[in-house]
Amino acid sequence: MRPLIEIPAADGTAEAVVARPDADGSYPGVLLCMDAIGLRQQIETMADRIASWGYVVLAPNTFYRSGNAAQTTPTADLRDPAERKAYGPVSMGYLAELTTERIEADLPHYLAALRALPGVADGPVGVTGYCMGARLATIAAGIDHGVAAAAGFHGARVAVDAPDSPHLRLSGARADFVYGHADNDGANPPEDVARLDDALAEHGLSARTAVYPDAPHGFTMADTSSYQEAGAERHFDELRELFARTLGGR
Repeated sequence: MRPLIEIPAADGTAEAVVARPDADGSYPGVLLCMDAIGLRQQIETMADRIASWGYVVLAPNTFYRSGNAAQTTPTADLRDPAERKAYGPVSMGYLAELTTERIEADLPHYLAALRALPGVADGPVGVTGYCMGARLATIAAGIDHGVAAAAGFHGARVAVDAPDSPHLRLSGARADFVYGHADNDGANPPEDVARLDDALAEHGLSARTAVYPDAPHGFTMADTSSYQEAGAERHFDELRELFARTLGGR
């Protein structure tokens, strides 16, 4: 990975990846909210691809309370299903530290840091999130009217029966949404998918949601055994269309 920057967060400092288009200029900003495996090369690679469409992308280490990016990223090869399974309890420990209250405290800092980056144009921004990051993307759209596009892929606990569920923040959203759900996902069962769809419709929000056929939880992540090329490429296509329609870019 290239050198990380440091940005303010609610309870300290978070490292972050920044990705930019090749050409100098002013571009819309995009906040990329990582999955539960950490801020690593795969996240940088995804940020670079989004940046190539004409955006400045910021991807923070949302696990900063548990350690820096190196400390909260596995060293094992998670393309091995056994290694991927073994890492699950570790990531769950980090997730336990990332409560909804802490997410809501951090997001204004992340969005402010994105908007302050050199080359980020004044105007609306986009957010995309993966696994737990889909929670952050949903909440970001609900608490910041400057978020014009929000997307979540293979999300977990985005719309649950709990008083702090992210979908309950949608009443404050002004964004267009895209959600790509994993098929047969224990972290996002059909009743949660339906609850999210109902909330989007209730608040009159423009949204495209779909369950990706045969796509496992984590299907966008090429450095894990969950990767599914068809689902990953579909996600990039739908995300690019969302951002082009709402933010510009190319």
